[in-house]
Amino acid sequence: MRIVFIGPPGAGKGTQAERLIAKYKLAHLSTGDMLRAARDARTEVGKKANEFMSKGALVPDEIIIGIIDERLAQPDCQGGYLLDGFPRTIAQAETLDALLAEKSTPLDVVLELRVPEDELFDRLAGRGRADDKPDVIRQRLVAYRQQTEPLLEYYRKRSILESINGLGTVDEIFDRVVEALASLEA
Repeated sequence: MRIVFIGPPGAGKGTQAERLIAKYKLAHLSTGDMLRAARDARTEVGKKANEFMSKGALVPDEIIIGIIDERLAQPDCQGGYLLDGFPRTIAQAETLDALLAEKSTPLDVVLELRVPEDELFDRLAGRGRADDKPDVIRQRLVAYRQQTEPLLEYYRKRSILESINGLGTVDEIFDRVVEALASLEA
């Protein structure tokens, strides 16, 4: 299975991603982790990424796609993967689609964890992290909404978006995720 996992900050994506990876034996492709690994391995793309990362700047899409391309070539991705943190924009989604089309390995599904904004706010405020102050939380949720809502429509039009109710216990939410993936396993 080739999965993109989307959800706002505080939706529980990290918890559900860990469970998905374990259940389906997927490679976990976190763009942040991949950028750091490529930098540390001193690959050509990693060196380019480090030029931006060392200055605290955003790494350009073409470099991130290069790192994803390198990572997809590794053996653990052949049985499927969960892409977490990318794409975040339509331009990134289109670039990813083109890359996967070249490999004849299109995405199987895009999973969206839906949680009402007031619940997200409560969850994030309750975590006690330094970056979970009310103004910062609002800013992160606005940024997510602005970048991601168009992305959801993009995948909906391609008929690969599965929206999952992100309210309830961890087990209840995971059961919904598994149910959404059941048709892919058939």
